[in-house]
Parts: sequence; C-alpha cells; structure tokens
Amino acid sequence: MKEQAESDTEKSREQGRVGLFLESIKFSHSIFALPFALSAFFMAGTDSPAWPLLGKVVAACIFARTAAMSFNRLIDARIDARNPRTSSRAVPAGDLSPSFMAVATIGSCCLFGLCCAWINTLALALCPVALGVLLGYSYTKRFTSLSHLVLGVALGLSPVGAWVAVQAEITLLPVLLGLAVAFWTAGFDVIYACQDHNFDQEEDLHSLPVKVGLERALALSKLFHLLAITLLGAVGYLAEFGLYYWAGVGLVAGLLVYEQSLVKPGDLSKVNLAFFTLNGIVSLVFMTSVILEVVVS
Repeated sequence: MKEQAESDTEKSREQGRVGLFLESIKFSHSIFALPFALSAFFMAGTDSPAWPLLGKVVAACIFARTAAMSFNRLIDARIDARNPRTSSRAVPAGDLSPSFMAVATIGSCCLFGLCCAWINTLALALCPVALGVLLGYSYTKRFTSLSHLVLGVALGLSPVGAWVAVQAEITLLPVLLGLAVAFWTAGFDVIYACQDHNFDQEEDLHSLPVKVGLERALALSKLFHLLAITLLGAVGYLAEFGLYYWAGVGLVAGLLVYEQSLVKPGDLSKVNLAFFTLNGIVSLVFMTSVILEVVVS
C-alpha cells in the first residue's frame, strides 16, 4: 500500500511537471505558425494529401517550436526573474529547473532532427539551419532591435519546411508565404514588446519600441502587416487561386486592421487580445481558406 501511494504521488508530480512545462512554453500557441505550415502542405500537395507525411510535418513543427521555446525559457530565466510581467514563469519561480529545460531543449532538437531525416534528405540538410535560427533568436534582444524580424524568419520557416516535405525543393511560392508569415509575426511581436518598453530600457535590452519609441514602433508594426498582406496577395496571384483564397486574405486583412486599432501608445490594455486571440484567428482563417481553395475548387 505504501509503495503504491508513493508511486501514485510520483506519477502525480510528473504529470504536474509536464503541465507546468507545456504552460511554460505556451504549447497552445502552436496555433500561430502551424496553420501556415499546413497551408503550405496543401498548396504543395496533390488532390490526395499524403496523410502519413502530414503527420511527420506536424511532429517536426511541434518539436521545433518546443526546442525554441524551451531554450528561450532557459537562457532568459534571469531576465524573466527581474521582469514583473514574467517573474512567475516556471523557471524563475523555481517550479522547473534549468536542467529540466536544457534536457527538453536537447531532446526536442534531436526529435526534430529525426523528423527531418524521416521526411527527406533536403529537410535533413536544412535542419541545422532551421535550428540555428530557432535557437539563435533568443539571443537577439541582447544586441539588435530587429529581433522581431528574426522571430518572424523563425516562424516563416514553417511553411517553407512543409513545402520541402512535399516537393523536396524550394520554389518562389513557399518563400513568399514564409516572408508573409515573417512580417505578420514581426508586426504582432512589436505590439507585444510595447508592454516591456520601460523594463527593456532599464535592462539595456533591444527592441523597436526601445529604439524608436512606442508611436513609431506601432507605425512600423502597421507597415509589417501591410507587407504581410501584400505578400499573401502575391502568393495568391502566383498560385492562381480563386474566391476562397482571396476571401480568406480579405478576412485576414480585416482582422489585422482591427488588431492594430486595439493598441495605442497611451493605451496598451488590449495587448493580450491583439496578440493572442486575434493572431490565432488569423492563422486559422488563412488555413481554412487555403484548404477550401485546394480541396473544394
């Protein structure tokens, strides 16, 4: 009985640790980039998608993001501990150890590499490049205000990778889609960074809000989103897509206009709505429009 109780306690502790880990890396936010990867997969595929290959792509995206987020939480732990907004995160709060995050990072990198090897030789060859960008992003706030664009490139790799999985080559269309994701991401990351403007200044951390001020940073965010919509238009033109796709791009544009209207230099109270909720909807709307265009049209 005692051994059973101890086993149950240990099992409960491990389940709690897994839950803390998933919350720490914001696993639910996989919804941001994953739909764009799935969109590229359907764009690149035939009328009958290879479902086992789709599973490999999804797994690769999940492990890549888990590696990036685990590493970010690991190397930013001391900074997070000094920031009132992030001090309650699992590592600075002492709920998860740095060694746990290090093991999670290494394990996720290895699993991502295995997925790439499982997909095709080009994916495997590009694996170190992808990991370099994904892990390297976490250092960028220490030396450049363009870290938002680096994050954008990191997320923009997902549709390019999905295309490579299907076609085993890189063409203009996935590059345009990847750039659209990059500017979309940079735009909403600038909005998110506005709430840390004062802290980043005090800590000598770099961001566009620190570099140019809140008003100009939000103007640049609008520009990034305008570029993202323009690039989505270029994707639709190049692929000769029809009504479903263009309706989706129109909805995405409307959502981004609304997102930009929520945040002002003197009022950052709606940053979470602008950052989390709306961007999740944006990615799902776009993916739905692509699937309808490819499958139904």
